[in-house]
Parts: sequence; C-alpha cells; structure tokens
Amino acid sequence: MQKTATEATTPVSLNIKDNQEYVQEKCRGCDDIIQRPMKLGEGKKIDCLVVYIEVAVSNMALEESVIGKLINKLWTVPDQEMYDFLKDNSLGISDVKQLDTMEEAMKAMLAGNAVMFVNGYEKAIKIGSKGYPGMGVMKAESEKVLRGSNEGFSDSVKINTSLIRKRVRSTGLKVKEMQVGLRSDTMTALVYIEDLIYPHLLEEIEERIRQYQIDGILESGMLEQLTEERWLSLFPQFQTTERPDRAAMEVLDGRIILICDNSPVALILPTTLNSFIQVSEDRYNRFEIVSFQRLIRYGAVLLAMLLSGIYLAVIRFHTQVLPTNLLLSFAEARHGVPFSSLVEVVFMELAFELIREAGVRMPGPLGGTIGIVGGLIIGDAAVSANLVSPMSVVIVALSALSSFAIPNEEFSAPFRLLKFGFIVLGGYFGIFGIVMGLYMLTGHLAGLVSFGIPYLMPFVGSDLTGYHDERDALVRAPFRMLKRRPIFSRRDQRVRMKKEES
Repeated sequence: MQKTATEATTPVSLNIKDNQEYVQEKCRGCDDIIQRPMKLGEGKKIDCLVVYIEVAVSNMALEESVIGKLINKLWTVPDQEMYDFLKDNSLGISDVKQLDTMEEAMKAMLAGNAVMFVNGYEKAIKIGSKGYPGMGVMKAESEKVLRGSNEGFSDSVKINTSLIRKRVRSTGLKVKEMQVGLRSDTMTALVYIEDLIYPHLLEEIEERIRQYQIDGILESGMLEQLTEERWLSLFPQFQTTERPDRAAMEVLDGRIILICDNSPVALILPTTLNSFIQVSEDRYNRFEIVSFQRLIRYGAVLLAMLLSGIYLAVIRFHTQVLPTNLLLSFAEARHGVPFSSLVEVVFMELAFELIREAGVRMPGPLGGTIGIVGGLIIGDAAVSANLVSPMSVVIVALSALSSFAIPNEEFSAPFRLLKFGFIVLGGYFGIFGIVMGLYMLTGHLAGLVSFGIPYLMPFVGSDLTGYHDERDALVRAPFRMLKRRPIFSRRDQRVRMKKEES
C-alpha cells in the first residue's frame, strides 16, 4: 500500500519562477488550490508564493493564526535580513518546518497546510494551519456505556492519537505514522507502549500494511480486509473500537492500536474471541454484575446462532423432549399454516433482517421507529394471515434480540449468517445436524490465530499465562486479583499491579 518504487525528487529552486511553474503544472485544474503571489520585506522587493487549499488554511491577515503571524512579520523584516530570519525561524513558531523537495512541499500542502516559497531561498516553508474541516471529538454511538467517558474517536488521526495520549501520559507510548495509498496518501498511525509489545509483532503488522499497493485507503475497514491472515473466515481477526478509553485500556494490556485518517474506528490487534465479548465498562463496575453481564452476552451468542435451528430440530425430529401440553400447544398454533416449519422460520428470519437493515439506513429517529413498528406489524400480520405460527415469531424475535446483545457489531455478523446454516442443519438433520455444525465451527475457531495468538484464548492454552487469563473470561474476578496482563504483552512485563508493602 505504500509507495515502494524510488521516485525522482525535485529540489526546491532558488528561482521562485521554477517553483511556481512546478506548482502550476501539478495543480492544473485544481480550482480549490490557491496560489497567492506576494512581495515581502520592508521594501516589498522579495517575491513570495503561498500555496494552500482554500478551506484548510486560516486567513493570512489574522494575528491569531500561525500563518498570519509569520506573514505579517515578514512584511516588516528588512530585505537583507529576510533569509536569516527564515533560516533561524526568529518567531520561534513550532508549526513552521522547512522542506527540501517539491514533492515534500506538495504533500504538506495536500495535508492541509500552507506552503511558502521565497525567491532566493532554497527551501520551502510549511506553515501549520487549521487543516481540513472535521467533526472533532464525538460520542461513541456504537459502544454506549452507563459508566465511563463519553468521548469517541473523530475522523482525524491526529485528534485520535492525542485522545489516547490524554489517557496514557507516558513517553513509553509510541505513535508510528505511515502513509498508505498511492493516490490517497492516507495517514495511518500505530499506537503502542514500547516495552509491552513484542517487536516482531510490530514488524509483522507493518509488513502486512506494505504488502499491497492500492490507489486509496479511505477507512480502517479497507486495511482490515487487506491485512487479515485468514481472509475467508467469517470471524473478524481485528477488533474495532470507537472509544479512546477502550483503546488506552488495550494499549496498557500490550496490544497495538491501528488508527486510519478519515475514520472514527480504530483497529485493535491481536484479538481473541473473548475480547469481543468484553466492553470498556467491565473494568469500571464491580465483578459480580460484570460476571453476570458476561454470562448473558455469551448466552446471547449461543441463542443468536442456535435458537432457531434447535427449535426446528425439536418440533420436526425430537418432539419427545417436549412436555405433552407444550407439544399440543405448538400443534394447535401451527393449525392452518400452509408452509412447513422450516419455510416459516426462514421467512421470518429474512423479514427481521430486512427490518434491521431498513432501520440502520433510515435517517435519524425514524430508524428505531421502523425497527419496532415494522417488527410488530409484520409479525402480527403474518400470524393473522396464517402464514406463520405465533411460536415462530417468538423464536425469531428472541434470536434477533440476542444478536443485539452482542457488544461488537462486527462480531455479531458471523452469528447472524451462521444462524441460517444451523436452521438448515436442524431442519433436515435434527440435533445430529446441530452437533455436527458445532463440531465444525469449533474446529474452525480452534485453527484461527490473530498474529500468533490463539483465537480461543483463554479457553485454550491457559497454561501459557499461568491460568491468569481465565480470571477475565466467562466471569471476571475481583479487580484486585487482576494483577497480570493478558497474553498479548511480553512475558517479562506481565505484572501490571502489585500492592505496596507498608
């Protein structure tokens, strides 16, 4: 994804006309890029050219902006002192940087800065400005919590890295920036704590990012798909988050955060199945309620995937497991339904998926309304028309509700798809089909790894961490017992908390 070929570089010329011709050639047809010639110095004899994107640069006349301060000062500097002033950055402005090549100058301008060329001066001057318009710090919409910070990531990689550093105020927190995309030149950043991660893990991530050349990377999801090892698997091998506090928490556990410009979603790696079930407020609440909520989430995973299939297996093949009264109730409810139980369940499942998709795409508050009203109307109408039985509606509704209880949307998607596979297995092969499907699914999950970490940790390989990771799995141990970091961190840095001796 990076530019691997060696490109010819053009040094900044002492003659401003050469620089101006280069800029005009590169920016031909770009009406949003302003090329503003000026004359600087006390005698107004030194030619200057400022190049910037119109909406990205503050007004040059304003004293409050960096570019305004510099330009206003340069208008009063004696001509003979101009070059020394530029070379020494006499204003001491931290957002001013000197560039040697025209390629660097154009890249800085396209990043939202102003670039200034001065006749007789052999370097371009990058002047930091407000940059591209952005939404700023937002609320995390997809990871709402009752306790904890309400801050969410924004579309700016710089703001996102600063939100993590706001929570981890240590020079050990490193931010490694990389440019990806041959044409988009998108900024990405790897955020990690240097002494907690394995160096080979960082190298492997960088290698995977570089292994493809692509025109543009516009969102972190594109990076995720290109860098996954088992890309045909339904299960995500990168965890996502919109919450800076969650990202900071994972960095302290020895994981690496991948942030992409123009995306409010950060990638967390490596990851495990258990990590997708956890939420950020699991660390903030008492262990009793956290453990109860985790058991509910794991139960929701099983119900979202298996409930409809088990229902079909029981009423089609294994009716003897049901009490007689319940069996008679099922039979009476299905009286007059012209379709088989398999067809009615598939029909209702597809109807609920359609309602879910419509609710997501509808603007504003209409989305929730469509989901609730649509489900009630379609379910009630289908039962009244004898298209489906009431029990099928109940089963499908519970299955849909369970999928919403899974904290991570990307992690719930595989179970929504697998649900249809288990419907077919349960509908045609009964409990034997369900067991066969679970056996195949467990085998697949057991073979998944995320950057060398088993996907089913800590349910497998618990001895690798001295069985400490099990304390934060199905249930969470009291916070004072979580003294060691999980398997993601280096072995010699596993201890994260100890009690001071009095």
